[in-house]
Amino acid sequence: MTDQLTVSVLGTGIMGAAMARNLARAGHTVRAWNRTRAKAEPLAAEGAHIAGTPAEAVESADVVLTMLYDGPATLETMRRAAPALRPGTVWAQSTTVGIEDVPELAGFAREHGLLFYDAPVLGTRQPAEAGLLTVLAAGPVDGRDRVTPVFDAVGARTVWTGEDAAAAGATRLKLVANSWVVAATAAVGETLALAKALDVEPDGFFDLIAGGPLDMGYLRAKAGLILEGRLSPAQFAVTTAAKDARLIVRAGEQHGVRLDVAAASAERLERAAARGHGAEDMAAAYYASFDNGPAA
Repeated sequence: MTDQLTVSVLGTGIMGAAMARNLARAGHTVRAWNRTRAKAEPLAAEGAHIAGTPAEAVESADVVLTMLYDGPATLETMRRAAPALRPGTVWAQSTTVGIEDVPELAGFAREHGLLFYDAPVLGTRQPAEAGLLTVLAAGPVDGRDRVTPVFDAVGARTVWTGEDAAAAGATRLKLVANSWVVAATAAVGETLALAKALDVEPDGFFDLIAGGPLDMGYLRAKAGLILEGRLSPAQFAVTTAAKDARLIVRAGEQHGVRLDVAAASAERLERAAARGHGAEDMAAAYYASFDNGPAA
């Protein structure tokens, strides 16, 4: 089998658009669809066919890649695509969804004879655009030869978590990883907000921890976005981060674990979105620390 595939990309937001571009640049035929067509149109310059419906997008596809908002949106979109889905088509499901969503999506795949892979990705806009995502994947060995070229085009590394995609092993790992991302981002924002309130120069804090175990590249990267006003375009949007934080909290509740930091982070992100920062980078949760409007 040739490595050149016809790949349908359903969902061309920050991540999906970057993944579609890298698939096209790798020589694959790309058929793209997005609920708001204008977000997909720029991909035509990369040679992608822009479809008007999910069904049109999946016609003749070897692989369907979904990168949508959440589990319900993914299932609704695949139901719209169903009339044109061919038995034996590979479905790489890369949307960050709840653990409970994965068995339902796997059930849809079984009903339609699709080869299902639970395949969320770790990374934000910049690694997505560079094709340097980490793909977390679970699914059958038979068929990996067809999905691997897709993963190789969008990522620098694929971490296989098992053969049963319905068990949501990859999604479970993604939620654990995102719980750290959400907590670390909340800590960055609160630290800078407290420094501002106490008239402490951020550079003094950074010099204090420099080179020690408390220093980290992620802290400096997110702090830089806040301090330099570079919150747009978002690497990972506030609204999407809030959705993921709620998925993390729910996963904990379902398994008897109370996740206070994730719950508080979700509230901070939602508060920032309500104040007009929803489309900005998740670091904009910083503004949720100020009750009397955004800090100057």
